[in-house]
This record gives sequence, C-alpha cells and structure tokens, in this order.
Amino acid sequence: RWWAGMAALRRFGSSCGQLGPSLTAAAAAAAAGPLQPRFRPPCRGHRMTPSDDEQYQRTTVSALERSSPDAQYIEGYSRHGFTISGNRVLGPCAVIPQALLQWNVESYRDVCVDSLALFYLLEPKIEILVLGLGDRVHRLDPNLLTFMKSKGIGLEILDTPNACATFNFLTSERPRIAAALIPPGLHSDQR
Repeated sequence: RWWAGMAALRRFGSSCGQLGPSLTAAAAAAAAGPLQPRFRPPCRGHRMTPSDDEQYQRTTVSALERSSPDAQYIEGYSRHGFTISGNRVLGPCAVIPQALLQWNVESYRDVCVDSLALFYLLEPKIEILVLGLGDRVHRLDPNLLTFMKSKGIGLEILDTPNACATFNFLTSERPRIAAALIPPGLHSDQR
C-alpha cells in the first residue's frame, strides 16, 4: 500500500519542484506506519510579489454614517422587541418614515390586508415594505401580495434578523421605506 502512496508523493513533489528531503521523510513515515501530520509549506509555481503601489498603500476603514438624521435605523432586536434610533419598542412594531408605532399582530398568521392598511394609506406613499416575520420566512396569502402590488408597494418578506439589515440598507438608499417587524422567538410555538 505504501508504494501507491510513494508514487503519488513522487508525482506531487515533482510537479512542485520539491523532490528531496521532504519526500525521503514522507517515505520513511509511510514505511513506519500511519502517516503523522506534518507541516508542509504550500507549493506555488511562481512567487507572488506586490507591485510598488500595493506595497505602500494603507488600508483605511470609514464608519458608515447615517445619510439623514431623520431616518429611522434598527439598532438591535431581541425576542421581546426592538431598539430603533435609540427608542425601545416591545413586541411587533411598524417603522415608517418619521414615526415608530406598535403593530397589532401576534404572529405571521395575523398579517392580512387590514393589518397592512397603515402602510398603503400613508402619504407620501412608501415604495417598499420590509416584512420581518419572526424566526423564519413564512408564506403569506398570494392575494395579499397581489393587493399590495396593486397599491404600488413592493414587499420584501424575510425573517426578522434579515429584515432589520435589509431595512437599514434600503433606508440609506431611499427615503420612502417602511418595515413591519415581529420579534424573533415571539410565539415561536405557532410554526
């Protein structure tokens, strides 16, 4: 068996141009019994060197700043609620431009045309509604999706952690974004 291993080692070593002491040590280890893990530097066909401009460049990090001081940003969430722009909200909430409201739903099963009425009655109209439905994504009634589309509102249906991140990203890009969020873990027994 160890002859097959030697042949493979010989092929590998010759392709890397490193046929020599490491091959002899590997052959001795193979003959002695099970192979012991050894550190072997990676084999490259060419040496990679940084160009002059890459060698002296510095890496900089810029902190993401809010595009508007009036915009709402989701800073955190738990199974009890959310922290949005420094305000704590317990339970499900509706985040709309310039306001933060309690959203009267218990779980994703309560999401219907009536529970979303706030979002399609707003003036100026919102472009996108981000729905965070708890621990995971749930299917909603297709008629609800068609209805919101007829009102000119795009829906992003996600689990709550991803909905928070998506809302923050979209808020920095567009001002007319809203979110309807159910805390993850709230009534998780109703899956």
